[in-house]
Amino acid sequence: MDDLASRSATGLPGTIEPQGLAEPRSGWLEKSLGPELARVIRGMLRNSLSVAGLVILGTMVLVAALAPVLAPPLKPNKPYDIPRDGFSPIPRPPLSGWARNPPDLPFWYAAITGRDEWVHLMGTTSGQYDVFYGVVWGARTALLVGAIVVGLSATIGIAVGSLAGFFGGRLDEILMRVTEVFMAFPNLMAALALSAILVPRFGRGPESAVVALTAFGWMYYARLIRGDILAVKGRDYVLAARVVGARNRRILLRHILPNAIFPTLVYATLDMGAIVIYFAALSFIGVGTEVGYADWGQLISFSRAWIPDLATYWYIVVYPGLALVLFALGWNLVGDALRDVLDPWMRGRGN
Repeated sequence: MDDLASRSATGLPGTIEPQGLAEPRSGWLEKSLGPELARVIRGMLRNSLSVAGLVILGTMVLVAALAPVLAPPLKPNKPYDIPRDGFSPIPRPPLSGWARNPPDLPFWYAAITGRDEWVHLMGTTSGQYDVFYGVVWGARTALLVGAIVVGLSATIGIAVGSLAGFFGGRLDEILMRVTEVFMAFPNLMAALALSAILVPRFGRGPESAVVALTAFGWMYYARLIRGDILAVKGRDYVLAARVVGARNRRILLRHILPNAIFPTLVYATLDMGAIVIYFAALSFIGVGTEVGYADWGQLISFSRAWIPDLATYWYIVVYPGLALVLFALGWNLVGDALRDVLDPWMRGRGN
């Protein structure tokens, strides 16, 4: 027995290694990003639905980044204004020619389309707004609006929920009662009312809708992070930090939030798609962006007068509607996969 132990310790031939005690190999991803983040990335890449969502979102980001190349603006100082080809109320079908002021042809146009003159690739809306231009630049609008609203809502909600959950007592009561007052209003209807109030004061534009959606979107982040902090702040490592004299700020930012933030990140991912749909709804109703702004909801709003004839003028709804659906679908697929990867109950299933 002693000889076997000595052979095992020295690694001589015939050594019997204890099962389950070998250290896992760390690849380049673990060395560069850390084991936890590497596990999340590997889990996302193993999920086929997650990969599909990442491909959709990657395409959206690429279209938004290349918008000036894919659809050159007629007015460089106002790139989000959709160019018009007249003022006729009757939409024109895809591949119809430009009647006036066509944009400059980009380098890719002739090679892809086989044409040497610009046409309406996706048709025009009522009022002769170019659908292709609105879809391409609408991708940039969707990403910017979604990132700003989700970023502001998450920042406000995490700050409020962290203070309420960490300190508790009277501060918790006050902050949660204020949160519940905001949650008593349906968020879309409340955002619609606030946006309608802000439009006469600040004018029609994405700013009013962003403020309205943020004002009634932070509460869910606050409730979620508060619950996770209440579950984490009693853990042994938090109590040990208190024993050694760590300050409240350090305990909250270094020990509690990093271990309680993951469900909130999952919710933020899912919220990106929902926010863009809400923003499109505000534009469709008429309290979002101004008429002619490159926004998917604005494009769909031009189809209201042609609903009985959508069999003929289908392109007014299909192209911007498909972009909106794919955008929301991509974020939902990524959010669902991220939730499964971060869920400890799912780790034993190959994630």
